[in-house]
Amino acid sequence: MKIIQSIFVFMGLLFLTGIIGFFVLLSGGMHYISLLVVVPICLFLLYVGHSFGWLTTRKRKGWFAGIVGTALIFASIAPIQYHYKMSIPTVDAEVAIYEYEPFAVDNKVITPDTEVSLKMTEPLPRLDGATAMYPLYSAFVQATYPKKTYFPYDSEVMVNKTPEAYYNLIGGKADLIFAAAPSHSQEKSAEIKGLTLDMTPIGREAFVFFVHHKNSVDNLTLEQVKQIYAGKITNWREVGGDNDAIRAFQRPADSGSQSTLEKIMSDTPIMEAPAEDIATGMGGIIHEVSQYRNYKNAIGYTFRYYSTEMVGNEEIKLLSIDGVAPTKENIRNGTYPLTSEFYAVTAGTENPNVQAFIDWIVSPEGQALVEKVGYVPVENN
Repeated sequence: MKIIQSIFVFMGLLFLTGIIGFFVLLSGGMHYISLLVVVPICLFLLYVGHSFGWLTTRKRKGWFAGIVGTALIFASIAPIQYHYKMSIPTVDAEVAIYEYEPFAVDNKVITPDTEVSLKMTEPLPRLDGATAMYPLYSAFVQATYPKKTYFPYDSEVMVNKTPEAYYNLIGGKADLIFAAAPSHSQEKSAEIKGLTLDMTPIGREAFVFFVHHKNSVDNLTLEQVKQIYAGKITNWREVGGDNDAIRAFQRPADSGSQSTLEKIMSDTPIMEAPAEDIATGMGGIIHEVSQYRNYKNAIGYTFRYYSTEMVGNEEIKLLSIDGVAPTKENIRNGTYPLTSEFYAVTAGTENPNVQAFIDWIVSPEGQALVEKVGYVPVENN
């Protein structure tokens, strides 16, 4: 009878574990697999030990507790590591997009000092762009477009990450996007469709590298940056820091910041990016570039405005490059070496109002708004 009862208990635990495991895997909890295996086994052994009278002496109980405790400790390593990793703050956190929605109540959109000369009419140019550009072109929209609701993901004024914005432009879903220069693959995609990407510089921005605020390194040379991302410099002591291995994070392919890094690296091959396995909805695994986490030995990169104005993470510090800090003044005077332009990009749109909109953006009125938002204008106005 005890054997039959034990079989039923085993089958019940197996069934319950299967159900729990299914939902855990469905939610991406691969790190809990070891516990899902060990805990039911321990419970079953505990039941069997009591049922058959094996745990009657203190010595046996002690041995059993020691074995179970050791198994649970080892099974808990993966979940503990995961939650420790999740406790480390990210820098490229999601921005509260709706705070920059044009004409929304209590939004953060910057307004011009005076009434502007351009008032857009139908057909309104369909806009899209990089996340970091949204506060800027949202300000353009609020200054010139008719007042109404512009949902960020379903209206004439959308916001997406750089790859999606270029995809929408090339696919004809947007007339004009605001982004960094396209990657080679984005240029190739346009070429395949017989399109030319016309880029109008509308402002200047610094490409910045950042580290944990407790990192003793404050400056890198451009050559050191290249050697770090080529995998040649692997320890912070090689650049004047502590004896600690460098975690050099990267961004996904075709993102604006990754395309910029590729241009900086030029012919120097970039090392393979740190990656992580992410469970899909049906328990499969996909391989993605891991998100920057602010480990004390980490280094990452982005654009100055995004890091200082939108994310505003005080746990990081921006590095000087070749002894020059990435300030607005150093972007303006051209002394910061990693300064680049950002663009209003078209691909042969037939909307008659697009060019008038671009002309206004590069006019003194538009450039004054670029300055007020927090970017550096193309020209000093």
